[in-house]
Amino acid sequence: MPFALYFLLSVNLLTFALFGWDKRAARRQKRRIPEARLYFFTLLGGGIGAWIAIRVFRHKTVKTSFRIRLFASAVMSLGLWWGLYKLLWDK
Repeated sequence: MPFALYFLLSVNLLTFALFGWDKRAARRQKRRIPEARLYFFTLLGGGIGAWIAIRVFRHKTVKTSFRIRLFASAVMSLGLWWGLYKLLWDK
């Protein structure tokens, strides 16, 4: 169980950092991080990091389609992690 907690903490920190990096790149008109990659890290379990990053960096707040897909990724992630918990640790 501690491995899963460390993994989730790490993926949330990484997701937060990716959103920050993407916002910085957007401001500087540099190469951006693909949205698919942001969805992927959210799906891995980085939903909390993504949500906090959106608020902190005020990034991707206008693009409704992105926010809907991000929310869907976070919900799917919760379902996957809940299933893993039930399968592996809930005895």
